[in-house]
This record gives sequence, C-alpha cells and structure tokens, in this order.
Amino acid sequence: MDRLEHVPPEAISRTLPLLKEAPAVPDTTRGYLDLLGPVDREPPGPIQAAWESTAGAAVYDTAQRLTRKVFLSLRPPMSVLRVPDGGLTLDVGSGPGDITAELGRAVGPRGLALGVDISESMLERAVRDHGAPNVGFLRADATRLPFHDGTFAAVTCLAVLQLIPRPLDVVAELVRVLTPGGRLAIMVPSPRGRLTTRIGKLITDSPAGLVLLGAEELAESLHAAGAGTVHTRQAALVLHALAVKRGSRQLSVS
Repeated sequence: MDRLEHVPPEAISRTLPLLKEAPAVPDTTRGYLDLLGPVDREPPGPIQAAWESTAGAAVYDTAQRLTRKVFLSLRPPMSVLRVPDGGLTLDVGSGPGDITAELGRAVGPRGLALGVDISESMLERAVRDHGAPNVGFLRADATRLPFHDGTFAAVTCLAVLQLIPRPLDVVAELVRVLTPGGRLAIMVPSPRGRLTTRIGKLITDSPAGLVLLGAEELAESLHAAGAGTVHTRQAALVLHALAVKRGSRQLSVS
C-alpha cells in the first residue's frame, strides 16, 4: 500500500484538526504522523543522538525496565494534572510512550492522548506497544509544536528538557498549547547543593549535550510564557514543576 492509499490510524485522524497546518497527505506509514521527514535541524547532543539510534533505543528500553520502580516513585502522580474525562492531553518527548498511554487511560475513550518525539525508533516502539484509538504519536520538533494555541487540558514533559539545546523555547511552547486553566507537569534532573551544582556545571560545560535548569530559571520562564501559578519541588537531584496557565477554560472532545 503506498502513501496515497494509506489510511491514518484513528488517533491520528482525530489529531489532524488540532494542527496549525495539517498535511494534505499525512505520512503515517509507520503508524505515527511524521511531520518532519528528512529535514535539517540543529544537531542533537551526543546523549540525545544515542537515544535516537536504534541501538540506543534498545539500551534505553533495558535501562527503563531496570529503573522503572525508581522513575515511578519520582514521577508526579496523574492526579496533580486533574485530567478531565474526554480531554485532550499531550506528552512532549514521549519516548517509548508509557506516559502517553497513561494519559490515554486518564482521559478515557472519548479523550485523546498524543505523544510527540523526534526519534523514529522511539516512536515505532511507542506505536507498537501503546497505539490505540485514543492514543497517537507524532514526529515533530518540540521547539515548534505543530498545534493550535490553547489545545490541551494537560501537558507533560518528563526528563526531556535536559536533552534539548534550547530548552526554554520548549517551555514556552508547552504553555502556549495549554488551554487557559490547563496544567503542565515538568520533570528534569537538576543539581542541588554545592557539590552537585559543581558537578552539574561540569556536565553542562562538557560536550555531552546536557542542559540543566534550576528552579528559579524554570519558574521565571514558565511565568513569562503565560503560567499564572508555578510550584517547584526538588527531590534529590530531580526538579519537579507544576504550572497552571492563566485563565479557567478547559477543552474536551466528544
């Protein structure tokens, strides 16, 4: 079946009206909507480039299984997002799709949970393991999210910003696509204390490609982007941020 004959998965068909510029012929031949294709972009850091490779994705999958209990304990509970039944939700930097699938369960069959990533190998595994009528995946650039303003009732971005060369550009986009009153959960590794701050600076200044954000910098960028309320919490070397966009309107889908 060629691209012209390919029928998009149900979740992607429901996604197309949410896009600022929907493609005339959506490329969904791999199960996800590819909005990038073979485009030039800023080179990722070595760590992100490794995760984007097929071999790196396999290593990541193994590491995730070994550390699943740890990450579950660090991850913010879904209840803090107050995801409405039938709502629209987005997971940016969705990787293998676990969080996106959890959002899908939270919104129920009338809702829609979308995962955005730039890694083809990650997206292929996410579609294989978690694709559903109300769970879909897109290949897109997090610094230029393809959605209309005020689309999603809840957005997550967990353990991703440190891999992106311009993370504050992503923060602005995360808030932009939230509905007024919508909630955003961010989790990033962040140094704490004199020793870990020094280590963090060494990592940031190294060629590893990591960008570490502090609580004050992240909160300031969230407020500047339109968040009316921002709560930050440091747990060991992990920084959590929960932001609520100014306003009170929520979107749902039927």
